[in-house]
Amino acid sequence: MDAQSRGRAEEIDPADQWVLNPRTGHYELQLNDSAARERPKVAAPRRSSSAPAAPTAPSPGVPGQRRGDAPPGGRRGGGRSRKGGGGGGRRKKALLITSGTLALLLVGGAAAAYLYYDHLNGNLSVTDIAGAGTGGFKKDQAINILVIGTDKRSGAGNEGYGDKDSVGHADTTILFHIAKDRSNATALSIPRDLITTVPDCPTKQPDGTTKTVRGAKGVRFNTSLGQEGRDAGCTMRTVKELTGIEVDNFMMVDFNAVKTLSTAVGGVPVCLEKDVDDEDSKLKLTKGEHKLEGEQALAFVRTRHAFGNESDLDRIKTQQQFLGSMMREMKSKETLTSPKKFFSLAEAATKSLTVDQGLGSIDKLTDLATELKDIDLKNITFTTLPVLDNPAEKVKATVVVDQRLADPLLQMIRGDVSLTEVEKKEQAAKEAADADAKAKQEALLQGNRAPAGDVRVAVYNGGGPKGAASTTLGWLQNSKGMSKASNQGNAPSKVDATQLEYAPNQADQARALADALGLPATALKVGTTDAAAKTPMKLTLGPDFQKPGTPLAPPVPQELPKDVQQAQADKAVCAK
Repeated sequence: MDAQSRGRAEEIDPADQWVLNPRTGHYELQLNDSAARERPKVAAPRRSSSAPAAPTAPSPGVPGQRRGDAPPGGRRGGGRSRKGGGGGGRRKKALLITSGTLALLLVGGAAAAYLYYDHLNGNLSVTDIAGAGTGGFKKDQAINILVIGTDKRSGAGNEGYGDKDSVGHADTTILFHIAKDRSNATALSIPRDLITTVPDCPTKQPDGTTKTVRGAKGVRFNTSLGQEGRDAGCTMRTVKELTGIEVDNFMMVDFNAVKTLSTAVGGVPVCLEKDVDDEDSKLKLTKGEHKLEGEQALAFVRTRHAFGNESDLDRIKTQQQFLGSMMREMKSKETLTSPKKFFSLAEAATKSLTVDQGLGSIDKLTDLATELKDIDLKNITFTTLPVLDNPAEKVKATVVVDQRLADPLLQMIRGDVSLTEVEKKEQAAKEAADADAKAKQEALLQGNRAPAGDVRVAVYNGGGPKGAASTTLGWLQNSKGMSKASNQGNAPSKVDATQLEYAPNQADQARALADALGLPATALKVGTTDAAAKTPMKLTLGPDFQKPGTPLAPPVPQELPKDVQQAQADKAVCAK
């Protein structure tokens, strides 16, 4: 992601060329005299209403290829909006619906509002992640986006940061979970020095083939990217291995993003409880409030010696504070009413981003922004995966997961439970609906039970332990007398929790099977039409399934343990 190589020689800054025409109320491209003489007079490129062509696959562990180099194009017809296909009105609206998202997601959506659509598409780098993740976020499900900040030293001014010869590590990693109902979001930071397992990673090669990079146990989390040819898809796979949460898409930036985005927004406000003079990061600030951009902003998020106990965990808190402040600044009136800031943010954001193919166009980023439009900043929670000093080390340099605190936190994220309080009215309505649904669900367990020999069920493994379907089949037949059970192997798709699907006329069989396996009422999914004779029910074992005869995993907690670090995006916190 070499920002220098992305630039175009003597390119005119679009932020200085697009101005508001008070007579029409539209933004128009106006070149100064010298620019007009140097720039050939060509018609603005017309854009098809369909999505851009799919990007080509980049090399693993190296910058993705740009999606084109089309020149900026303005509104057609002297500033009039296009009819059909969305037009300028849809893109201007997209700008306003991004409030309350993680900074880079917010900018990604905002960028879609700009009129030079093809130009911005050309700024994006796209990586083929060889099947990592779900294949892309879906409108009717919770969304998990992995935001990766690398320590790759690219671009002028970055000589003092990162490892000189490194291809980049997963230096800053945030798993951004957006609730299914879009009322809240959780930003989970993963420490780079966490000892974990990196799985085998299929990785696309320059010639289009796929090579599997062997995994490793007991290594730092940040080696999941760049090292030995691992790409962002491998970081996605590592996050799933670590958290049990499958990632939909990724967004990746390097050092330059902090500098360019903070400058584009006009500076990010920060607060310090003490004077800081860090020789390593070159951060020198007095106690109080400051507005940081460029090199100062990067030094602020990179410093490990200015705050707290000088650990990476305190650096994570500082980065969370900075991101929250950037989000507040981006949704402020000063930003939303400034065309120059809009164009600068669009350029900075798209030039900084490397994404997977599921987010590889401005249209797709706009779709994501649309899904995030209702989240208020106060309902976005930053937190960090709980860790402990590595007990195997005498000199403490790495950390391991603190399972006591991490398990309930990860259960809540997997269970789509908000870590922050959503609007009282919305919460009351949700609780009432949940209570009504629970009562109806519990009623499914009331009634007759079929004899064990009459229970017909096809067993699938949709995320349970390896071989769970086979083990369960043997247990049902040999221990419970359910001889008509069958093993169907792996399910077509994975499920979040174990579920039993059945028809209304199979209710007595479903109750008998639920009794045998200890299934809760929430696992029962009854259809609307009766099944034909000898049609089996469908039991899909999920990640909450351990082994037959053992109760499913306990209910998802509704509150975090007090020791879990968290902060809301709407609150300014002073670094100390």
